[in-house]
Amino acid sequence: MLPASAGHRWRSRFLMRWQEACLLGCWLSLCAAESFFACPSSCKCNSGNLEVDCSGLGLSSIPSDIPTNTRTFLFLNNKLSILPGAVFSNLSALQRLDLSNNFLDQLPQNIFSDLGNLTELQLRNNSIRALDKDLLQHTALLRQLDLSINGLAQIPSGIFDDLPALRSLSLRSNRLQSLDRVTFEPLTSLQHLQVGDNPWECDCNLRDFKHWMEWFSYRGGKIDQLACTLPKELKGKDMRMVPMEMFNYCSQLDDENSSTVLDNTGPPCTKGSPAPSKSKSGPETEVEPSVGCPQKQRYRPVSVRRAIGTVIIAGVVCGIVCIMMVVAAAYGCIYASLMAKYHRELKKRQPLMGDTEGEHEEQKQISSVA
Repeated sequence: MLPASAGHRWRSRFLMRWQEACLLGCWLSLCAAESFFACPSSCKCNSGNLEVDCSGLGLSSIPSDIPTNTRTFLFLNNKLSILPGAVFSNLSALQRLDLSNNFLDQLPQNIFSDLGNLTELQLRNNSIRALDKDLLQHTALLRQLDLSINGLAQIPSGIFDDLPALRSLSLRSNRLQSLDRVTFEPLTSLQHLQVGDNPWECDCNLRDFKHWMEWFSYRGGKIDQLACTLPKELKGKDMRMVPMEMFNYCSQLDDENSSTVLDNTGPPCTKGSPAPSKSKSGPETEVEPSVGCPQKQRYRPVSVRRAIGTVIIAGVVCGIVCIMMVVAAAYGCIYASLMAKYHRELKKRQPLMGDTEGEHEEQKQISSVA
């Protein structure tokens, strides 16, 4: 049997070896974590929040050695112009992607198909001119999307159908002239929408989107000013403030277009289709003028002038009524002040009149006694 001193010495050695083994294991785990999150050359990395920052380096391509567990990738202020289709295929854990201030002019259809955890996408200040309707098909968790300061002329219908969690959308400073409300109806969680600084044409093509904007504002959504560029009668005016009388002619145009389509049962014509040639043989017959291609109905400024005239007349009538009410109120005040002055003077004269009546009564009593 070992003595007590030897047993105590053995236990102390065992504890020291155990502590050394624990420290060695922690050091090895830290080295493995650092090697697992290897930072690309010339980029800045933060292993704590798994962020890779390659901004402002003048890079024309995305590094290929980005760690697979990266959650935030920043690539601002570079010279990126082309995105290969599989550049983000190994970054399935990515949550935030910022490609702002580059030279991107197009985006491949499946460029974001592997980013199922993406919640924020920044594409601000590029040269993107068109978007594929299936571009965001696999980013159902996306909450913030910035497409401002690009060259977008239209937003394809169905591009936002798979974004039920989107809360913030920016389309500022593009070349948009009209929008379709059907494109924005699937965005049930949208709270902030920016559409300013676009050449909006406030005609029938924007009427349905105006209704959607009013509904969006009614349910608490925030939207910046949608200032009209055309027609000139509405230039600079917010689309939401345009009276609905401006669009009364739209239903008439729809009826005319539908009737034109129903009546035109002949073969489809093109803009450059040649006129029918006359037959050389046989007697010349009078040919009825052909209907030809129906021209697109243009915006009718007459209706705009009528609507503006209606608003002006209503304003003039309201102004006249207000002036009459002010005049009546002033007359009432003057009349009340005059009557008050008259009553004050009447009260001052009543005691004098009372003394004269008393003297007449005393004289009557003296004469009756005599």
